Amino acid sequence: MPFHLLKYLQPTHYFALKKRDGAFVFPVVDQLPSAITNQLEPDTSFKSALSQTYDLSWQAIQKGYIGDAATYQHFEALPLADNYRFIRKYFHLAWVVYVLLFRFASLKNPFKEWRAFYGSRHTASSCYLETPLVHTAYAGFESDLLARQPKVSVIIPTLNRYVFLKDVLKDLEAQDYTNFEVLVVDQSEPFQQAFYEGYNLDIQVIRQDQKALWLARNTAVKKAAGDYLLFFDDDSRVDAKWISAHIKCLDYFNADLSSGVSISKVGAEIPANYSFFRVSDQLDTGNVLIKKTVFYKIGLFDRQFERQRMGDGEYGLRSYLQGFLNVSNPQAKRLHLKVDSGGLREMGSWDAFRTKKWFAPRPLPSVLYFFRKYFGDKFAILAVIRTVPFSIIPYKYKKNKGMMLLGVFISILLLPLVFIQVIKSWRLASTKLIEGAKIDSLV
Repeated sequence: MPFHLLKYLQPTHYFALKKRDGAFVFPVVDQLPSAITNQLEPDTSFKSALSQTYDLSWQAIQKGYIGDAATYQHFEALPLADNYRFIRKYFHLAWVVYVLLFRFASLKNPFKEWRAFYGSRHTASSCYLETPLVHTAYAGFESDLLARQPKVSVIIPTLNRYVFLKDVLKDLEAQDYTNFEVLVVDQSEPFQQAFYEGYNLDIQVIRQDQKALWLARNTAVKKAAGDYLLFFDDDSRVDAKWISAHIKCLDYFNADLSSGVSISKVGAEIPANYSFFRVSDQLDTGNVLIKKTVFYKIGLFDRQFERQRMGDGEYGLRSYLQGFLNVSNPQAKRLHLKVDSGGLREMGSWDAFRTKKWFAPRPLPSVLYFFRKYFGDKFAILAVIRTVPFSIIPYKYKKNKGMMLLGVFISILLLPLVFIQVIKSWRLASTKLIEGAKIDSLV
């Protein structure tokens, strides 16, 4: 990352890693067109001119720059004062204090840390997300790809959710884009073949006895006839332009993946950056269109995540590292109902950090497998410290900052138990790392 202190706040962020070609995602500022730099906010209060430049580069990516400007291959060390100024601008004060205390606990020079922290006290919070970069030509863009009507394969794994799957299929019937097939991998008990009769859709139902989400998706990828694979969940709702919005996004940005935004009925607040196009730093297999060529290049989903979490996050990072462009697409929305029955709630856990039992691993071992495999043990530990305390509070309170803060204090009281949970997860993740990835090729 361009600013060193980001490692405490975003230790396992996609953009912390170089791609396989040796370059980061952040553009070299003097390579950006003036139409982009004119929409950025220069900050002359940094002590270093290089800090000012890195800040603009970081802004460009966060505000939605998607282009072919040259990107940085390395970042030089910046003054500590500039690092504190940077995190003061873009993160809540509580997180800045968190970094300071963490640095103290790490035996950094307390006088230098306090001086840099105190010296940044007059830094104003940035409202940069209120002024994202504008892609003015997008609205009037006539997509050649959309006009060619390529075959799309919509892939839906399902488990004991026929009530909700009915609405999913009705939404697909209403799509204004018609050249698509639907592959439903049904793991339900009892299986209801008659349920699929009467829909005005090209449906292929794949019966799968084993309750395994990533096996289901991999099986569907192998059977898909389309060159574009659209992954969907069985408890979601979309509008009639959903498929066409994904295709147009791929065409306009010459992208390989279109990550539609997911609006959840429960859980955390909707992030501000869901409202505009940007290079995506995540992948949600409940709403993403992927060129089939990506699977030919990097393989299928890793089955080490079976019955656990973050398999889609791993696939997103794997595609990012290989240089594929994944665009966060605000025009391809879905409402994620997160219903309280069926799906992952029956075959495993639907939350990566919240446990069902007192002595269960926290977080799920697949999370630490992912973190340690790509970011290393040090950054995995930073991620655990950053995220686990908030997982004490139930998921439904994620929008309540007071309850989340309470979770931190409770986690301190329960520190011995939490430590045991993390150690269990770490050991199980170690087993996964020794076993290695379970990624089949698409041939």
